[in-house]
Amino acid sequence: MGARKDRRGDRLRGLHALGARLRERHRVRRLLGRARLSPLSVALLTLGDPATMTGGYLYHRRVADRAAANDARLDFVSVPTWPFPLPVAAGPRLLRELTEKRPDAILLDSIAAAFVGPWLPRKNLPPLVGMLHQPPGGIDYDGLRRYAQKLLDQRAYRFASRLLIASDDLAETLRRSGMPADLLRVVPPGRNPADDPVPPDGDLRRGRRAAVLSVGNWVERKGLLDLLEAVAVLPPDAVTLHLVGDPDVDPDYAARVRVRLKEPDLDGRVVVHGLKTPAEVVGFYRAADVFALASVREPYGTVYGEAMAAGLPVVGWNAGNLPHLARDGVEGFAVPPGDREALAEALRTLAFDDAARERMAAAASTRSESFPNWDDTARVLFTEIRAVVEETRT
Repeated sequence: MGARKDRRGDRLRGLHALGARLRERHRVRRLLGRARLSPLSVALLTLGDPATMTGGYLYHRRVADRAAANDARLDFVSVPTWPFPLPVAAGPRLLRELTEKRPDAILLDSIAAAFVGPWLPRKNLPPLVGMLHQPPGGIDYDGLRRYAQKLLDQRAYRFASRLLIASDDLAETLRRSGMPADLLRVVPPGRNPADDPVPPDGDLRRGRRAAVLSVGNWVERKGLLDLLEAVAVLPPDAVTLHLVGDPDVDPDYAARVRVRLKEPDLDGRVVVHGLKTPAEVVGFYRAADVFALASVREPYGTVYGEAMAAGLPVVGWNAGNLPHLARDGVEGFAVPPGDREALAEALRTLAFDDAARERMAAAASTRSESFPNWDDTARVLFTEIRAVVEETRT
């Protein structure tokens, strides 16, 4: 008799469990059905003009272009580019507008986090997801500005349901600083900047052994002066260096670069092309032999990945995210930071050793196949945001 009761109890408990599983399955299907019927609405809070030609802004525009393919919509909301810390004053207005517009989620760009941090949390604000291209405090400032921004950034991230990180190196930095590892998701940029390249005019080598391409705006952390010094000590027939990027971002630094370019040891060896479209940049990748960027603080280094995808060996400092992308002596050279002689020697090897250059070019192309393309990046990003929204609703 007792055994029959136990069996009956087991059957009832099993039926209750089955019913609970069916109800949960129905609830999930209902949520997914709503997600399919209503595209995910995301407001990206950034700083200034979203059309600015830097890696972070390009990242956002490329995922925005792919939002519809991921059943989503991404709208830009901009913090004014007033002198620091004045944009903090715009925070309450922007958060009020976002509360009224009621997107499904807010994607908070790391260059704008400091300016809303003091005003969080806010009642009825949609879930917040951080999009980090740089550590708290940024990478272009020092001293009091960096310290103050770091505190404000950290305050903003305390209220984020998830933090999307642009690189493994940056994720490691954040974990070491004490950010909760369970909130971090690495969503690296794509390797394909444009589908229809526009080739540059003429032979980039210009009668020398190799054409070296460097893509980056003229700011100090990009290490342009270090690269110029390395090129200056090479034999005259070694390389022609091509500079692509905005020369007017930092006028003081640009003035130093222009003075160096006028020295006799660089005469005719460096070509300045200025700012180019993504399609034109791809054309330069495909026409060059080597890519070099002597950046000391590169949270991801999108241009390294793009260059490798174009089959270029890469040269730079063994710093930032480059060691996560290219192995020293395999896909290029990652030399000790600040060692201009080693930088010059790496360029010399790739200019005069055709077999080594071709071997590293092939290795770079092969390794780049493991990097995501922009469709992959957008899919992961919107999946992560959608998961946050669904978790919030349940």
